[in-house]
Amino acid sequence: MTTRRGWMLVAALGGGIVLAVPASAQLSLTPPAEQKPAPKAPAQKPPPGPAPRAEPKASPKTEPKAESKSAKPAPAKKDAPAAPIDPNVDAAYGAYQLGYYRTALDLATKRATEQGDPKSMTLIGEIYASGLGIKRNDEKAAEWYGKAAERGDRNAMFALGMMKISGRGGPANRDEGAKLLASSAKLGKPEAAYNLGLLYLEGQIFPQDLKRAAELFRQAADAGNAEAQYALATFYKEGRGVEKNIAEAARLLGLAALADNIDAEVEYAIALFNGTGVKKDVPAAIALLNRAARQNSPIAQNRLAHILIEGKGVPVDKINGFKWHLIAKTAGASDPDLDARMAELPAEDRKKAEDAARRWFGVR
Repeated sequence: MTTRRGWMLVAALGGGIVLAVPASAQLSLTPPAEQKPAPKAPAQKPPPGPAPRAEPKASPKTEPKAESKSAKPAPAKKDAPAAPIDPNVDAAYGAYQLGYYRTALDLATKRATEQGDPKSMTLIGEIYASGLGIKRNDEKAAEWYGKAAERGDRNAMFALGMMKISGRGGPANRDEGAKLLASSAKLGKPEAAYNLGLLYLEGQIFPQDLKRAAELFRQAADAGNAEAQYALATFYKEGRGVEKNIAEAARLLGLAALADNIDAEVEYAIALFNGTGVKKDVPAAIALLNRAARQNSPIAQNRLAHILIEGKGVPVDKINGFKWHLIAKTAGASDPDLDARMAELPAEDRKKAEDAARRWFGVR
């Protein structure tokens, strides 16, 4: 059974170019028609410092649309009284983490103007770029990111590079954006290394260089970037830019799966199911497919449907199996074989499966 998914340029501040790079994995179940469900946005975590947050990924093969400047700003909590700046404590970022965005902006602006602090400048850029407690202003965001980037802040370089690539805060300039990503990557920013790798893979700004792309993916993967771990795993599976190594591919898929990368969860589950590059573990594979299916992965839902209907490693459960088939089909993962088998179900069982699918969607 083949699964194909794409990688995307992780865009700070929303928007960014998208590179669809198919990857395949085989599961010994009857294959459905090939589908490419849109990946879900990763769970957002607070940045490790006053750095730009990575916003949701764009969908594959879709050029990002600029958000309207008239968009309503995110609601902010009532600001706390301004506190004196302790040189040992980043009060501005502390206010930012607590949701006191205007207080954070005031404190960061004071420190940026009086002390020339680049991290404060980056934080100001993030607040303007995301419209946190104030009206979003891409031009001001780019201006503050630029000031911080000039002072060597790698997070600002990354954020500004992504803005220039996507054309936010000014005309798009992919060459300049790529240079900023390269500078940020040299300073150890994992997201910058990953995105720069995608640009080498794309081959538009730079000549296509799979070996260089793999090196950059490795840099980001070693720093714990799940998207890079997944991308590099695909390189090892296919022998692109690196020597083919199924065991290393499985190891990287496992790491990315632990970091909640849904694509990796599905492919690692398939590797576990078949014992490809890793010791065969059907119960663990089914548990991962269950997890990914409940996170709305149509591929996982389809594979789980086959497993339950055919009793592969679990007792046969056609009601739940066809429930997952119907859910996956709604998301575009069609499977004519399962359609035909469902038509052969007794009317009572077919209705139970349909009712279970309706409950999944909240329809009674």
